[in-house]
Amino acid sequence: MFPEFDYSARLDRARHLMVQRNLDVLLLSVGADLPYFSGYEAMPLERLTALVIPRDGTATMVVPRLEAPRVEPRGDAFVTRPWDEDENPIDIAVSLMGTPSSVAVGDPTWSVFLLALQEALPTARFVSATPLTRELRMRKESEEVDWLRAAAVATDRVVARLDEIRFSGRTEQELSRIVAEMTLEEGHDLATFAIVASGPNAASPHHEAGDRVIEMGETVVVDFGGRLRGYCSDTTRTFHTGEPTDEVAGAFATLESAQAAARAAVAPGVAAEHVDRAARAVITDAGYGELFIHRTGHGIGVEVHEHPYIVEGNGLPLEPGMAFSIEPGIYRPGFWGMRIEDIVVCAGDGVDELNRSPRRLHIVG
Repeated sequence: MFPEFDYSARLDRARHLMVQRNLDVLLLSVGADLPYFSGYEAMPLERLTALVIPRDGTATMVVPRLEAPRVEPRGDAFVTRPWDEDENPIDIAVSLMGTPSSVAVGDPTWSVFLLALQEALPTARFVSATPLTRELRMRKESEEVDWLRAAAVATDRVVARLDEIRFSGRTEQELSRIVAEMTLEEGHDLATFAIVASGPNAASPHHEAGDRVIEMGETVVVDFGGRLRGYCSDTTRTFHTGEPTDEVAGAFATLESAQAAARAAVAPGVAAEHVDRAARAVITDAGYGELFIHRTGHGIGVEVHEHPYIVEGNGLPLEPGMAFSIEPGIYRPGFWGMRIEDIVVCAGDGVDELNRSPRRLHIVG
């Protein structure tokens, strides 16, 4: 599933940060950190899988024996320690740690395993691994950008196909299924979500597609994505069944300008919150400020939502390789909603736009 990255180098970079932060052990279980550092995605089972990474020493993948055949060898990045049903995996993990004074644990690790580790290591300090892992994950390698681009281009092809079909008369659920099928047909390994929100439902940004029949004369927000070789896509386009009213057309013109302003604001050294402000200023000046109810964007990579977050209060300076969405929206409760979302990457000379499908209001039947 995941490409052949240099996982040894990634682990070495993690160890370098462990030294800086005085961490003895990094332990990663289920969640996105594990495949990022090992190429292996664990099933969320009651059986423990954990990559134990000592600051000084060999990393070991502790994995149930029945799952071990799914772990691909990754050079000298780590060794594999399968455990049998009559063994205690916590004891195995603890034996690989030595006598640590500090252990960083991946956030998605099941509490039952964390509690057992804390009981077995009563003098150790346990902290979240995210402040360390996000430092590496949010700065994408060039090969990661290539996979994100391939996923984005595939979603652009889906948008082009949606322009050719009729929306009115279909239920949201039916259209959602069509979008998911197209996502797979255009090259994704997995279609992870397909939001279809029509009419008044479009005012709910994360509306779950239901049995409402799409009618003529309304906006339809289509927000969808999937995974391609472990890397995510996420794009939103707004459609309208028939010609829009002046109110909808005017609001959408504002939205287009806001999204363009945010894209233009992306550059190395610019604070993440500045990109949010660029979009929000255009929408606020047009009188729609209270109808823009979410952040402007989120990071993307092996997770569809990860760091950096494009939101007020995040003063993190953008760096080349940071990938994130730009997705301002305007939502009038009870009537309509609209959103434009692209995935972009901060590049050395500004912004690298991965999604290129038309950002206009798409008129369909």
